[in-house]
Amino acid sequence: MATDTGYHDELGEFFAQNATTSPYNAYTDRPAMLALAGDVANADILDVGCGAGHYAAELLARGARVTGIDASATLLRHAHSRAGRAQFRLHDLEQPLDFAADASFDGIICALVIHHVTNRRQLLAEMRRVLRPDGWLVISITHPTADWRYFGGSYYDQSWVDLPHGPGVLHFQRTTLEEFLGELLDAGFTLEKLVEPRPCAELREVDEAAYTRLSERPSFLAARLRSGA
Repeated sequence: MATDTGYHDELGEFFAQNATTSPYNAYTDRPAMLALAGDVANADILDVGCGAGHYAAELLARGARVTGIDASATLLRHAHSRAGRAQFRLHDLEQPLDFAADASFDGIICALVIHHVTNRRQLLAEMRRVLRPDGWLVISITHPTADWRYFGGSYYDQSWVDLPHGPGVLHFQRTTLEEFLGELLDAGFTLEKLVEPRPCAELREVDEAAYTRLSERPSFLAARLRSGA
């Protein structure tokens, strides 16, 4: 597969708009991930796969200093517009985080991106490297059970798949809970909390059908981990 993880051009434009109000992004994944991040005031945070800057804007509003990286120039234009006080960098997540020194950040947000990366072990090692002692990582993926329900076959299938999304497709690798946690632990992280995000209550007022569906079936898996000493 190509190593490009970015959502470019028309797909990037669609993703930027969709992530603003999507029941999945705006009302399920993002609230859960921000809750896991907790108090970020005066923290230096790296937003890995920052997309259109939705997380960066929230983190800035909560008092953090944010550096966002993404492989898509299309999405970074939206990120600059949405969260101009953050520092954004065009960066291929298949490559080392060579722009950052060891122990540069207090925390890392990595939302719904790691399953698009082929060299995940390198990226996880790099994220641990740039975290300060006892720094935290908050990370999410599509739920293995949701992928199993959608694509069928064996739950243990870890093939690369394409999911239609607006004008394009999202290319990612199916995984299992065992593999997801195993890669994180092998990278030297310590698990603090694992959650299966449910939609926030506000979605019921916006889209009751989506609220009911997302309350009954898991869509995402999210975790908070520590880097250790």
